[in-house]
Amino acid sequence: MEMKKYIDFTQTNLDGQEIALVIKEGKQTVETLRKREKVSKTFSLILTYIIVTFLALIMILPFYWMLITSLKTNDEINAMTQTFFPTVVMWSNYVYVFQVFDFTNYMINTIVVAIFSTIGTLITTVLAAFAFARLQFKGRESLFLIFLMTMMIPGEMMVISNYITVASFGWIGTDQTRLEAYLTMIVPFWVSVYYIYLLRQNFKQIPNELYLAAKVDGKSDFSYLLKVMIPLAAPTLISITILKFMGTWNSYVWPELVTSSVEFKLISNGLRGSSFSDPDSGIVEYGYQMAATVVVTVPLFLLFVLFRKYIMRGVGRAGIKG
Repeated sequence: MEMKKYIDFTQTNLDGQEIALVIKEGKQTVETLRKREKVSKTFSLILTYIIVTFLALIMILPFYWMLITSLKTNDEINAMTQTFFPTVVMWSNYVYVFQVFDFTNYMINTIVVAIFSTIGTLITTVLAAFAFARLQFKGRESLFLIFLMTMMIPGEMMVISNYITVASFGWIGTDQTRLEAYLTMIVPFWVSVYYIYLLRQNFKQIPNELYLAAKVDGKSDFSYLLKVMIPLAAPTLISITILKFMGTWNSYVWPELVTSSVEFKLISNGLRGSSFSDPDSGIVEYGYQMAATVVVTVPLFLLFVLFRKYIMRGVGRAGIKG
């Protein structure tokens, strides 16, 4: 027997009663479809949370292991059976690290290099991005394409040319001063094609009518850049500032290559070069090593937590328009 298909309407009466709408196809009703849709959405949401939680645990586990290792004794670290929490909490590992690790000197070097490197990068990035986004000159798109092509070159291939350049300035040698060491770590990285691309995309989202109106009012390009474009692109500029600072904090290869004295190295170099081994047996004290790693990681972690929304907002806004 063929099932009946019909639509049953109940209109609102004068008393303001609700309309009852029922669509039937055999025994299947709208309410049944809604329940199935709700179950499907709930199942998808639960599955999403399970996957995200699993991936989060994979990311968090190394940091958790670093933290608990920094609080263990060396015997417990080298034991065959590992524990997920130290049996004896060794806060003295951190006390020892601050006694041995020259945290203040490395921190000063890193902050100085990060600040001046970030300022220089912001200046070159803003000027270049404005030129590629607003100024009309012959060969602009071709030149920008060449800039983008350089992003395909691995950074390691630029080490030799950068080293030869700073060496020709006399900034490298056994008689290297602190100023020369800072210059070798700052100047070669004042230009970032990626940041120029990021900011240029953000600048292109600003309506060109604002630029034309400013020109009609007699404003110069530099005045328009300072008063209009930079304030509107503030989230992206904040993102660039934070990412550049974090990149300097994590630098290791280049500072290790161009500095001749331990006093001039950055905090990552100091962490790798510090000796946390037993003087009698020569065995590495991993508890001390991990404690020093935690001390170095915490400031960067806090910086990211405090400014993560600016990073996501800046990168997101720059990626809306191609």
